[in-house]
Amino acid sequence: MAPHSRRTFLLKGSTLVAASWASGEAVAAPVILPGSPALLGQGDFRYRVVPGWGWLGDSTPVNDGHGLAVDREGNVLLFTNEVRNNVVVYDRRGRLVHKWGTQFPGAHGMSLVIEQGREVLYLTDLDRHRVFKATTSGEILNDWGWPENSGKYPKEDEYRPSWTLHAPDGTFYVLDGYGRDHIVEYSAEGSMRKVFGGAEGGIVHWGPHGGMFDTAGASDGSLLIAMSDQQHLLRLDRTGRKLGQVDLPGGNPRQIRRAGDHFVVAHLGDNWPKDRDCRGFVSVLDRNLRVVSNVGGTAPEYGDDGRLRPMAHEGEVFRHPHDAVVDGDGSLYVAQFASGRTYPVKLERV
Repeated sequence: MAPHSRRTFLLKGSTLVAASWASGEAVAAPVILPGSPALLGQGDFRYRVVPGWGWLGDSTPVNDGHGLAVDREGNVLLFTNEVRNNVVVYDRRGRLVHKWGTQFPGAHGMSLVIEQGREVLYLTDLDRHRVFKATTSGEILNDWGWPENSGKYPKEDEYRPSWTLHAPDGTFYVLDGYGRDHIVEYSAEGSMRKVFGGAEGGIVHWGPHGGMFDTAGASDGSLLIAMSDQQHLLRLDRTGRKLGQVDLPGGNPRQIRRAGDHFVVAHLGDNWPKDRDCRGFVSVLDRNLRVVSNVGGTAPEYGDDGRLRPMAHEGEVFRHPHDAVVDGDGSLYVAQFASGRTYPVKLERV
C-alpha cells in the first residue's frame, strides 16, 4: 500500500465523517478537516492528534462518547450509549482490552473511584433515571433510583442524573443535570442524606452537567460544577451555598477534570445551544482556574479588568467534546457527543 501524507489522511477522514453523518453509520475517524493546525493549544500545553487511535471497527461500535476514565493500569475507559457495548476499555495504544454492558440506553456520566483499595465505576443513565455502581469488569454492585421521598420530584421521569462527584470520605453527590437541577447527597454507605440546589437553590436549568469534588480551597472541600449552557464553573460548599463562579465566555463546559496541578474542561461547542453546529474545544486551566491553553480553540486572552474574553474553536478539530481526561504521560483523551459515532480522540502533549 502506498504511503499516505497527513493531508491525504485528513481528507479521507473528513470524507468518512461526512458520510457517517449522512448515513448514521459508525465511522473510525476523528472529526479533523484539512487546514487544521498540526499542533493544537498554546504555551506549555500543546498537543498533536494521534491518527487512528482507538479505531475498533464494526465489532465494537460506539454512539455518543459521553464519559471517560483512566484506571490505575493506564487503560482508558469510554462510556457510550451504544447498548452492544456500553463500556469500552482501551490500552494506551488504543487496542481493545475488553468491553461490557448492554443495559445502559441513556449512558452518560462515568466516575472512577477508589473504595477500600478497589477501583469502581459510578455510572449515570438518563433514560433509566438511575445511578449504578459497578466494577471495572462490569459487575453491578449497587444502584440508586430517583429520590422519591425527597418531595422534590412528582414523578420518576423528571429525574435524569448526569454525573456523580465524590468526596474523600466516601460521600457522593449526584447532579440532576437533565432533570430539575437538584444535587442529591449520599453517605459513603449509599443512604440519601439530602437534596439541595434546583431552582429554589439558585441553580438555573441546563446548568449542572458534570463536575468534581475539589479538596483545595474550602476547609471541608467543595463541589466544582461545569454549568454547561450557563458558560461558567460554579463552586458550592457541601450545603449548596455558593462560594464562587468562574466565567468561561464562548465555551460550554460539560465536564472538568483534575490533571496534576491543572484542570481540563471539555466544551461542547462555541456558544451552544445558539449554534448547534459549532465544534467546541478543550481548555486547560491552572490551579487558580485561569485558562492557560485552548486545545482546538483560540488563545485565551484576559482584559485589563481581569475578565476572560470570549473564546472560540479554531480549526476543524473536534465535534462536540463531552469529556476529557489526561493519563500519566500527559496525553489527552476526548470523548465527543453527536460527532458521527466517532471513537475517542487521543492527543499527545508535545
